[in-house]
Amino acid sequence: MKRSNPFAVLIFFVILGVGGFVALVTSTVSDVASTGIGIITFFVAVLVASAIKVADQWDRAVILRLGRFHDLKGPGLFIIIPVVDIIPYWIDTRVIPTSFKAEKTLTKDTVPVDVDAVLFWQVVDPKKAALDVADYRSAISWASQTALRDVIGKTMLSDMLEGRDKISNELQKIIDARTEPWGIKVISVEVKDVLIPPALEDAMSMQAQAERERQARVILGDSERQVAEKFGEAAKTYIDNPVALHLRAMNMLYEGLKNNSTIVLVPSSALETMQLGALAGVTALTTGLQQQGALTKKTDAPPPPNLIP
Repeated sequence: MKRSNPFAVLIFFVILGVGGFVALVTSTVSDVASTGIGIITFFVAVLVASAIKVADQWDRAVILRLGRFHDLKGPGLFIIIPVVDIIPYWIDTRVIPTSFKAEKTLTKDTVPVDVDAVLFWQVVDPKKAALDVADYRSAISWASQTALRDVIGKTMLSDMLEGRDKISNELQKIIDARTEPWGIKVISVEVKDVLIPPALEDAMSMQAQAERERQARVILGDSERQVAEKFGEAAKTYIDNPVALHLRAMNMLYEGLKNNSTIVLVPSSALETMQLGALAGVTALTTGLQQQGALTKKTDAPPPPNLIP
């Protein structure tokens, strides 16, 4: 229902005031004439006020004349014939949001879900919206709910959780096809939330965690395979070049002593392989450590231990 018209109320009081003033002036001549003028003024004010209508920028007034459709009026000021013309509907032509939901609806893989969505629609033909459907707002709500249930019943749960845009577009097409004969245009449909049972949610969480662990193990195994391949390539290089193997072993031992400053226990077989037990190897290692200590005089670290057995 349209709210009261302030402009019509103003006109009513203006006419009533003018009529009261005329009645007051004529009361000195005749009381009967003054009373008649007052009554006539009141009815004229009522008729004029009821004939004047003002529609907002977004409103359209559906006018019926003697029960038949006559015209659409608005926005702005317009006049109707009192008693003969009536305005049963004021149609709002703005974009209107309507929320709707489907509770405990089974998906294609028989999973009960609760889905919340929002419909954005607009009346593009006020005449059809007023005359072709009894209550277009309720009709849109029911059409949206039934369409949502149909789409859920044809969709797998995984597709519903991953492809909300696809479901929204499909809902828009279905609802728009149903509401087009009513003069209503569906702007868009947005699926807000998809709720699944807590037990199923926990199971899906465990499944996702297990899948991540599987992927981590696969990645770790692939990394170990690549490292083994690289070690194999390095081993081929050291087979034909014992000097390189000796230098690499010396460097590993030297770096360990330099960084950790601790005693390193090396098996005798490794010492024999790397020729570290020989006098030349020990002399070279000791010389390197002494040079390193000379370069780092700022530290108070003790001298390297004697490695000669």
